[in-house]
Amino acid sequence: MACTISSSSPLVSSELLPTRLTRSTGSDKLTSLSWVSSFPGMNLSINSFTHHPAPTLNKGCFIQAAWTRRSRGELAKRPNRKSWKQRTDMYMKPFLLNVFFSKRFIHAKVMHRATSKVISVATTNSKDLRNSLPSLTDDNACRIIGKLIAERSKDADVYALSFEPRKDERIEGKLGIVLDTIKENGIIFA
Repeated sequence: MACTISSSSPLVSSELLPTRLTRSTGSDKLTSLSWVSSFPGMNLSINSFTHHPAPTLNKGCFIQAAWTRRSRGELAKRPNRKSWKQRTDMYMKPFLLNVFFSKRFIHAKVMHRATSKVISVATTNSKDLRNSLPSLTDDNACRIIGKLIAERSKDADVYALSFEPRKDERIEGKLGIVLDTIKENGIIFA
């Protein structure tokens, strides 16, 4: 379906619009008081199923959108640019759990990614745990660290954490015990 436009008759009839007589350069002329009078009169008619060639855009009238996708050349110039997920993940999952196992101790902390503020910390190297636990790296120590992190995170009004394992790190063994204990104490992993 195509529309044709002709400027022979006005779009809105002049009987519906208020008019007045004015004198300009010695002749009487009808002038409309509405804003429609500032547009040229156009007549729209619909012809059924007529195909016209695709209209060409006039570069002076339209602003054409730029391509938003990066080209391969631009990608080669800036290879270290972070992806959308990498840039927004710190705001979508703001609290990050970090667990470190050394030969002698277990350290765990919860940080706010955007501000790098430490929310809660638990370690088997602290005075109260170091003197009371028989072993500072066994499964029982992992359960205690998980419980302490969960309690201290709840005290700071943090109920959801995210955990990103390192490159070749698997969630099993002692790390699995710490994460399971945190989940059992009411913290959600997102």
